[in-house]
Amino acid sequence: MTTVEVESVRAPAWRGGFGRLWTAAVLSSFGDALRTAALPLLAVTLTDEPLLIASVTACGYLPWLVFGLLGGAVADRVDQRRAMWLVDALRGLLVAAFAVAVALGHASIGLLIALAFALTTLQTLFDNAATALLPALVDRDALGSANARLMTGQRIAGGLLGGPVVPLLLAAGAAVPFAADAVTFLVAAALIASLPAAAPDRKPGPAGSTLRREIAEGLRTLARDRALRGLCAATALCNIGMGALVATLVVLVTGWLDAGNAGYGAAMTAYTVGSLAGGALGGRLVARFGRMRMVLVAGTAQTAALLVMGSVRSMVALVAALAVFGFMGMLWNVNTTTLMQQRSPAELLGRVSSAYRTLAIAGAPLGALLGGAAATTWGENTPALLAAAFFVLSVTALIPARRPDVPVGAPQDSAITGHGNR
Repeated sequence: MTTVEVESVRAPAWRGGFGRLWTAAVLSSFGDALRTAALPLLAVTLTDEPLLIASVTACGYLPWLVFGLLGGAVADRVDQRRAMWLVDALRGLLVAAFAVAVALGHASIGLLIALAFALTTLQTLFDNAATALLPALVDRDALGSANARLMTGQRIAGGLLGGPVVPLLLAAGAAVPFAADAVTFLVAAALIASLPAAAPDRKPGPAGSTLRREIAEGLRTLARDRALRGLCAATALCNIGMGALVATLVVLVTGWLDAGNAGYGAAMTAYTVGSLAGGALGGRLVARFGRMRMVLVAGTAQTAALLVMGSVRSMVALVAALAVFGFMGMLWNVNTTTLMQQRSPAELLGRVSSAYRTLAIAGAPLGALLGGAAATTWGENTPALLAAAFFVLSVTALIPARRPDVPVGAPQDSAITGHGNR
């Protein structure tokens, strides 16, 4: 009988830079929520072409597929702290210029698409640098708690606070949400610039190394580590299911359940509350069961929740299932991110992170198309069942990666078993 590996889990110290990083991340999430909610509302005033409106959202995915791997390689080459604050400052200036264009009546659908593409392109560098920087700011055994606090704070700022504020800001003018987003970017840049300058201990690259070779090295590292390879495959499969669910959830609630806009709001609130509970309680569960086992449990529980959503025609059942789905989704995200940070060599962390994120995000638009086709062909509840099928495949991909008797942190395939956010 195998034993469960249980690692020590403790809270990160707010001093030493983590508190400033957390504040910057939460501020940015609040600003992102303002912009994300305001963009489609602005888009529908500029065009009545659904394809053009959808293109604004699509440009939130495309740069990850085009530049994601490059962003990870650059993040491993540069001072990550400096890259992050420069990117946030540039994003703040771009959004501020866009706010001015909106205020002067010069906004266009083409400008919206260009802004969405530019901001996400910059995000490919920022997110990979942030993932690689965190282990330099907190102790190894506090990484899980640090990730949980970051993700929980971001969910509160973006999920609970940002959305409800948008109508109030729009009442003051169409440009106001974008101006507020620009301010959050600039304040976050100042906070990140004040972080300790010490970078993670990274080995110098070999003479003559190119970005292409460095990207390939990151991909090989991900492929050699059985645990990371399994987690990456599992997350990519999950994101196909997530794409199908997210793209059609409004149809499931307002159509199949006939619950209207109020029902959709209740469903999203249940998911957010579940996520926050997962962030608050996840550390205790990990301390008891271990990270890899918690990821496996989270995927299994989410599969069950999806089956309930697609088969039980009850709003009460849907709300309960989404609360469980959000709770387990937070456990998945925190633990896969932490495992990636712990198992990847410091000098390769940006590239391993970018490889994971690129593969994970690639599944979302595919899932959205499959979900829309399933709802049209077989019924409004079937995308949830389709998502459950992909989650079953995801859990199956995790099983070979789960080796509880192998210690975390050895980046060799022979000594490992088990990232990514979804």
